[in-house]
Amino acid sequence: MTGGTGVTLVRGDVVDRARVAEVAAGAVAAVHAVSPFRGPEQGFDALDPDFFVRAADALLGGLADAGVERLVAIGLFANLLGADGRPVMDDPEAFPPQIRPFALAHTAGLRRLLEAGDGPVDWVMLTPGGGLEEHAPRNGRYRFGGERVPDGAGTAGPPGLSYADLAVAVLDEIERPTRHRARVSVFDPGALVPDVVDPDVVDPPTQMDSA
Repeated sequence: MTGGTGVTLVRGDVVDRARVAEVAAGAVAAVHAVSPFRGPEQGFDALDPDFFVRAADALLGGLADAGVERLVAIGLFANLLGADGRPVMDDPEAFPPQIRPFALAHTAGLRRLLEAGDGPVDWVMLTPGGGLEEHAPRNGRYRFGGERVPDGAGTAGPPGLSYADLAVAVLDEIERPTRHRARVSVFDPGALVPDVVDPDVVDPPTQMDSA
């Protein structure tokens, strides 16, 4: 079954180490952008709080078994740190409390990756530093931040990012890795106020400039 030119769809289970190894065999890298929900009809009452921990274990183990050395995971804005130094999910005005169980589960998965140390799989988690714009065009730019929500967005809110530019950032970190065993924010620098300098923000290599 194909999903487009050069794309083959296979069925797997992200929390099954053996199946991860089987599916990933021969791949250059893996991208983890999996949700524990089958669809919007599944409520948070059915959420497995250990899903992302189990996924991290299966991915690190299964990819190592398959000889795949690179994992790029998509992070969650809710566990970036706000201006007060607290995770965004701890602020009920900024983050809906009813979604907090999902944020806690996702954060536990991140913690498990960080605890893995210098294993055979070199991973990075790219966390959108603001809103993701599904229908926004690719503008050919992105920047990396650190553990906190990027500053300098003015009144427009935190710097957003198009899905297309997030996808390019993912591919760049597969083809030319620059971040290793770390979680970083990624965002559109065009949303920043020009005269604000944020020491937590670092430009990636310039491959995007010509993309």
